[in-house]
Amino acid sequence: MEQQDLNKRLLIALILSFFVFVGYSYFFPVQEQTTTQTAKTQTNNTRQTPTVTTAEATTPNSTLSKAVTGAAPIQTGAPVIATIKSDNFIMTIDEFGRISQVELLEKKYQNEEGENTKMLGDNVVKPLEVRFSDVKLNDEAFKTPYVNSGAKEIQISDSEQVLTLTQTLSSVTLTKTITVKPTGEYKVAIETSSSTPYFITPGHRPMADTSIYMLVRGALVKGADNIITTIEDGDAEGYEKFENAKIASAFDRYVASMFFDFDKGLNVSILKEANGDPLIFVEGIDKLELHAYIGPKNEKTLAAIHPELTDAIEFGWFSFLAKPFFKVLLWINNYVGNWGWAIILFTLLVKLVLFPLSYKGMMSMQKLKDLAPKMKEIKEKYKGDPAKMNAQMMEMYKKHGANPMGGCLPLLLQIPVFFALYRVLLNAVELEGAPWILWIENLAQMDPYFVLPLLMGASMWFQQRITPSNFSDPLQEKIFKWFPVIMTVFFIYFPSGLVLYWLVNNLFTIGQQYFINHMYAKQKEAAVLAHKKTKD
Repeated sequence: MEQQDLNKRLLIALILSFFVFVGYSYFFPVQEQTTTQTAKTQTNNTRQTPTVTTAEATTPNSTLSKAVTGAAPIQTGAPVIATIKSDNFIMTIDEFGRISQVELLEKKYQNEEGENTKMLGDNVVKPLEVRFSDVKLNDEAFKTPYVNSGAKEIQISDSEQVLTLTQTLSSVTLTKTITVKPTGEYKVAIETSSSTPYFITPGHRPMADTSIYMLVRGALVKGADNIITTIEDGDAEGYEKFENAKIASAFDRYVASMFFDFDKGLNVSILKEANGDPLIFVEGIDKLELHAYIGPKNEKTLAAIHPELTDAIEFGWFSFLAKPFFKVLLWINNYVGNWGWAIILFTLLVKLVLFPLSYKGMMSMQKLKDLAPKMKEIKEKYKGDPAKMNAQMMEMYKKHGANPMGGCLPLLLQIPVFFALYRVLLNAVELEGAPWILWIENLAQMDPYFVLPLLMGASMWFQQRITPSNFSDPLQEKIFKWFPVIMTVFFIYFPSGLVLYWLVNNLFTIGQQYFINHMYAKQKEAAVLAHKKTKD
């Protein structure tokens, strides 16, 4: 097979992969799911049918499934019995001892209308909800409010504060002590007056982002063996169990609600909600102490709490590349202090690492371009004998030092590199609200004036003009020529950080192409001079 044809097919594959991986979300946007079944507007105190499906009796979670179905309603709009305020968030606790809402106060998390982001959905299971294994006791618990023995409003701007809640039931009294820190980290200690099995949850994953991008959302568990398992929305089986797990996180694009214990571990069960979303529960009996965090998945914040907690930052596909890319970007940003310049320097670093392969590939394409007339002659001469045609082709490649596969590897390497970086720039909370220059005030949002997408499209078009090509298939040539226009349309609504990467990558590739063209011209000139000297 000719190298030119193979390169073109790889280009078509890259285009199709891009449309499937990225473009699908535009044409078929994922609808935000909630954990309630078909909604009916009800009053605040109305009980709703729980949406966690009953597990089979033979599954490991059968005890838990009984606790969370039938008699355990999702209560909405329960009265607030405590409000915890810090500089960065406001947390409210309702009468069922749950975190009913977390409002982020930092400006970078505000929407276009200037409204603060509220992390938790309305009709969903909330963090710190306790459910008893005893169905009758569980039913009673959802009719009996907790009592707050302290202040209703707590300030934690400078130091941690403690909130003590008590629920008195017919056969047991449950005491829930919550110690909240200004960072969003908190500890919860649960104690029952008698031995009573129960479960506690970090809640349904936060619903703070409504983007149409193909994001990773759901549950993440880091086991005792350090293996990280991600169960995305819609993929829960309903019987997953993890003994002595280190982290159990319900997460959205930028934020998470998680429990963690790096010493004793957590006994974690995953239940399947009606729409297939995972719901995390941690088993407890008598006295249980949990470390927890709720808020943005900021790498510095999580690392300050515990270095291993940064493993809760998940990038989905290509995580094996995305995570080291993220670390390198963080390292660069620590020096330059601006995410826009960090993206540019990272792109340059990637181009430098891949340059030896790119150099060989581009030089091979130049040679094959010069050999195109001879290849055409061989095709015509041996069109009835494919075996002999291929043999003649390979002999010509060997004679002229051309590698028919030379241009393939750099192109193949660019695919996982792009997709991994796509995930990093789409999911890293550090880019939210991060400015670059002049009009780019938020690298996580689209360019408001479309300058970067238009420059990106122009750079792609110019790159095509100076790149050797020899299309024999008219359809391939049309797709190739229209690709810059198609990409520009898609990138108009992309986060400007992603567009900046692609633009800079194109500019560096153009520079590489000019360098290769210059070097190849010098090689040809030297070869001609050497040939003349040999004749003389």
